[in-house]
Amino acid sequence: MTRFRNTGQPDWDWWGRLWPTPGATLRRLGVESETSVAEIGSGNGYFALPAARIAAPAPVYALDIDGDLLDELGALADRHEIENVIPIRGDARELGDHLSETVDFALLANAFHGIEEPETVVTQAFDALEPGGRFAVVNWRDVPRAATTVTGEPRGPPTDLRMGPDETETAVLEASDFSVERRIDLPPYHYAVVFER
Repeated sequence: MTRFRNTGQPDWDWWGRLWPTPGATLRRLGVESETSVAEIGSGNGYFALPAARIAAPAPVYALDIDGDLLDELGALADRHEIENVIPIRGDARELGDHLSETVDFALLANAFHGIEEPETVVTQAFDALEPGGRFAVVNWRDVPRAATTVTGEPRGPPTDLRMGPDETETAVLEASDFSVERRIDLPPYHYAVVFER
């Protein structure tokens, strides 16, 4: 398994400056109580852990290829007594092989731009969802990297890897039978497209 391009994991303080209320963002995307979730590329749990609190008692599967980040996620879940998050080491291109059941909601945040085989990941997400399930892709806005600063420094993927919502929609729809449910603006530098199976 190889890392996706430009998907290094920032620290929690860095994320906190972009997403001070990750739970509120997840609710806007459609995560609610008893919604089973698969987060694709979960890292150390910045979204997976609040998703688990919201979705409880339903499971939140946190998939990542980096075992060290998943160890951090597991330790944080233990520390905060979050029992419904399930760390899974695996490749997003093999999502279906790693889930024990289909889920209601799949999340791919801050990584779609770096996936070398997006059609495979989209197909895997589609197949991992229950009928009527939702797939949310959160992406950096398609603006120059110099325009997306955190603590005064340019952040996010290189300008040439960024995708606007139209491009994200096209990539997902061409690879699957998803339909677009809605777009969501996520200031200061992101947007989401929510797809329905």
